[in-house]
Amino acid sequence: MKRKIPGAFIIVLALAAFAFAQQNQNLNNVEVHLLPVQGNIYMLVGAGGNMTVQVGKDGVLLVDTQFAALSPKILAAIRTLSTGPIRYIIDTHFHADHTGGNENLRKAGSTITGGNVSFDIRDAGEGAQIIAHENVMNRMPATPAGALPTSTYIGDLKKLFFNGEGIEIIHPPAAHTDGDSIVFFRRSDVISTGDIFLTNSYPIIDLAGGGSIQGTIDALNRLVDMIIPVYGQEGGTLVIPGHGRLSDFGDLLNFREMTIIIRDRIQDMIKKGMTLEQVKAARPTRDYDPLFGTNTGFWTTDMFVEAVYKSLSQKK
Repeated sequence: MKRKIPGAFIIVLALAAFAFAQQNQNLNNVEVHLLPVQGNIYMLVGAGGNMTVQVGKDGVLLVDTQFAALSPKILAAIRTLSTGPIRYIIDTHFHADHTGGNENLRKAGSTITGGNVSFDIRDAGEGAQIIAHENVMNRMPATPAGALPTSTYIGDLKKLFFNGEGIEIIHPPAAHTDGDSIVFFRRSDVISTGDIFLTNSYPIIDLAGGGSIQGTIDALNRLVDMIIPVYGQEGGTLVIPGHGRLSDFGDLLNFREMTIIIRDRIQDMIKKGMTLEQVKAARPTRDYDPLFGTNTGFWTTDMFVEAVYKSLSQKK
């Protein structure tokens, strides 16, 4: 008799395997590119999650750090923009494709004197300050000390003023994970979403990491409310997704509507008593698969449907 492995555990294994494969792949040929966004914000693309770079007279602020092996290339790219110190690193969540370079890039920076006076874990002057929601720290027990957040926040908001602009770090509960942070650069009018929003995949819902389909939709609704377009659905606030291309209001709106529609379809199937295998066979994502679906890689269409099904089936 074969023992059935819980679907949520399979999803956890897949996410872990993806992170392991990415960290151990040959990254020598990966190219790092900096794309100007607007204001003093740049999008850095390499391997793993997209990074956000803010530069100015006070130094450099980074959102996420990709993989450790890419740190020299990332640092070299940053130095084409600024020779100032890396002061802050903000982790949008705990996954290794977004935090793998924490230790290397932290060592390359320096904390503003007095910045660690209160609520911080380490003393000032020991490298850049790594900011994250407290749940990120809680989910990184096996991570080397140098890669851990040095400043955590609880609740749903942390504010920072750096390089002449206000920065809001917003925590939506139980979205992609339970430790997500959305980073809003108010003067530049740019939002960095982490893996709450993607352009090349269905939503990645890490159930074991505290994520949920409804929390993801709630976070997407909040992002939609934050954006002010210039013409219809274009221009205005620009959005740097966790993975994929630079986006605007229209891209985010389409992604949110897709997520809501698929949630509603699967919810209706659950109410009819359909099993997970019956839901998969019904292909509730069929019309969106050409844009977001895949049968290969670490996050397949079947895995997305299973995560939505299990998230909606959980007892309140």
